[in-house]
Amino acid sequence: MIVFTRYFCFPQQKLALFSIVFAFLFLPAIDALAKLLGDNISAGQIAWSRFFIQTILMFPVFFWVLRKHKTQKIFLQAMRGILIASTTVLIFAAVKIMPLAEVISIFFIEPLLVTILSAIILGEKLGWRRLVATTIGFFGALIVVQPNYEMFGLFSLLPFLAALCFAIYIILTRKLSQIENAAVLHFNSGLSGLIFMSLILMAFYNADIPIFKITMPKELEWILLLLIGLIATLGHFILIFASKSIEANVLAPFQYLEIIGATFFGFWLFGDFPTITAWLGITIIVLSGIYVFKRETMIKT
Repeated sequence: MIVFTRYFCFPQQKLALFSIVFAFLFLPAIDALAKLLGDNISAGQIAWSRFFIQTILMFPVFFWVLRKHKTQKIFLQAMRGILIASTTVLIFAAVKIMPLAEVISIFFIEPLLVTILSAIILGEKLGWRRLVATTIGFFGALIVVQPNYEMFGLFSLLPFLAALCFAIYIILTRKLSQIENAAVLHFNSGLSGLIFMSLILMAFYNADIPIFKITMPKELEWILLLLIGLIATLGHFILIFASKSIEANVLAPFQYLEIIGATFFGFWLFGDFPTITAWLGITIIVLSGIYVFKRETMIKT
């Protein structure tokens, strides 16, 4: 309580806190809009549109920043773009067949995956407390996914794959953020994602794979695609702004507000609402993730 009181004493921190709450509550609208597009627009085409709009909007900012900062580690930045593009396609594909809130909840095993992969890739120490909390978090994810697996089979594992891609993306971001400007990282991830999705869609153009099907959008669908790109770009800008004013240990728990936003949009637009069993799994995931992050913060300080 003392921490939050301190933040409300300063106008900049207060604005950042309100901005981050708004962002995390509203960001699930991206996935809701992707689900709303239905089967006519594929997950791959939606992802391509999202990165195209992000690249266009970020172009002026990128060149303004580039005057002072030279782009570094091009290969790793390209890998970030490929990973975020893969994450986006997997999430969009998942929300088309599964309840929105449950997809987002399963996806939030990502902080737990980051903990494990950081120990494997970066050699960070992983204590038994965090290992136990991570295991419990995965158990919570299995509780959420179980009924969906019975209905959708292997497709219900798409959020797990998305979380894995995003976890590696976060690890690369940690590494690159120490030497690269945030605006340049944001632009390069969008451009790399756009190039990657363009190559994928061209490669599978004649293949009968629904996830990569290309169709001409109708009038309303153009508007929804534009909204997805605008919300995604604005949301990331808000996160960059907030991270400069709020410490990570205060910022991290707010990401779970996305589950509330996803529940709202899922119920409002599609009539989906998590079952009691799903809420049990969601609670386990959230508590495990918060504990792991708090434990990491204690160790680093």
